[in-house]
Amino acid sequence: MGHWMKGWTAKVLGVGLLALLMLLPLWKVQSLVQERQGMRQAAIDQIAQGWGSEQVLGGLVLAVPSQVATPQPSGDMRGVVDTTYVLPDTATAVVDMTVDKRRYGIYEAPVFASTVQLQGRFTPEDIALARQADGASWVDGKAELRLVLGDLRGLQEVTELKINGMAQRFESSAVTFGGSSSTIVVPLDLASLQDQPVEFSVKLRVAGTQSLQVLPLARTTDVTMHAPWPDPSFIGAALPLERTVNPEGFSARWHLLDLNRKFGQSWHASDARVDAAVHDAAFGVALFQPVDVYQRNVRAGKYGLLFVTMTFVAFFLFEVLRRLRVHPVQYLLVGAALTSFYVLLLALSEQIGFGPAYAIAAASVVSIIGGYAMAVLGARRAGLLLGGALALVYAMLYVVLAAEAYALLIGAVVLVLTVALLMYLTRRIDWYASMPAAAQPAIMEQP
Repeated sequence: MGHWMKGWTAKVLGVGLLALLMLLPLWKVQSLVQERQGMRQAAIDQIAQGWGSEQVLGGLVLAVPSQVATPQPSGDMRGVVDTTYVLPDTATAVVDMTVDKRRYGIYEAPVFASTVQLQGRFTPEDIALARQADGASWVDGKAELRLVLGDLRGLQEVTELKINGMAQRFESSAVTFGGSSSTIVVPLDLASLQDQPVEFSVKLRVAGTQSLQVLPLARTTDVTMHAPWPDPSFIGAALPLERTVNPEGFSARWHLLDLNRKFGQSWHASDARVDAAVHDAAFGVALFQPVDVYQRNVRAGKYGLLFVTMTFVAFFLFEVLRRLRVHPVQYLLVGAALTSFYVLLLALSEQIGFGPAYAIAAASVVSIIGGYAMAVLGARRAGLLLGGALALVYAMLYVVLAAEAYALLIGAVVLVLTVALLMYLTRRIDWYASMPAAAQPAIMEQP
């Protein structure tokens, strides 16, 4: 073997290639995290099938069959059967949620059951304007009020339905709203209104999983929500005007005008552009779970190569400063111990939570590598020093994972300080020199 191949340069390149080789098990760990995330989502979907999925509440809309004049290629106008939607002038929703958790195997998801009180009114002026826009093409005898709901499996009970003070009953319907939401309907005879407003009052119980959103289907929409959940995540197109969040739960109130949305008070069901605008206008709350073990596992895995590299560098420094030699197989064994940390962290965090799992996994790997270093380097002090340094690095990583907003800043500072420390420790090394011939391989002593 030539003089150069016996030098430190070859050793550095070899250690670097071994560190890159560790990307393979680290990549497999990340794919394992994604697989477990998929299994959790499948479990949540199973829970939603029996309880109700992420729920969307739209309130009541007036639907009237109509004929719309559509130009034909021949130049003639042809009447096409459509449905005209008219929105109420005002709509008020008071939502009282009760929250629980449902388990499927080792996975769990927050579920809710909400008592919803809906009230509102359609003005004769809005109905007349929509009729005038469509001409005399309305089929008044087949008009109906449609209650829009994202997932009918979550509709547990309708305890009250009053139209202009008269008790009514909903009927099932195969008609969808906005391309995705389901509906139940109640017939409405427009001819008997005689230019009177349509006032409605609905009380129902709606269940769902993880989130409840509301569609602003009125000129003025006012929504109030209460729930005993201390970690709400307000989502969608509008944030609440008022909100109170404490350990006992949250209370929030939204107030939206027709000026805040991108669709009018009436439109035709065939207009797909309005469907997209209605979907984008949804707002509400998600029952956020602050400890997402998979997200933290993914973030911890992003530092895997840095951990392997820093540990290899530490072993290499002992080679250089203590005139020892560590075999590539021993580097591979240390790398295997470091990558096993992430598998152990993932498996334990699903069972006992991320914090305790991190402590156990880190302590296990630090003990293994520290003890191995004592034998490989032939010095108790060296093993303790390396184990202590690795424990400090794991502690700093946990701080980085916990400080979400400042993770990049903390990580950058730690990286710069680490590089500076390495430069300081190796400032007097002659990298042009070959490995000393007298240096002996560091091996585990036989009992």
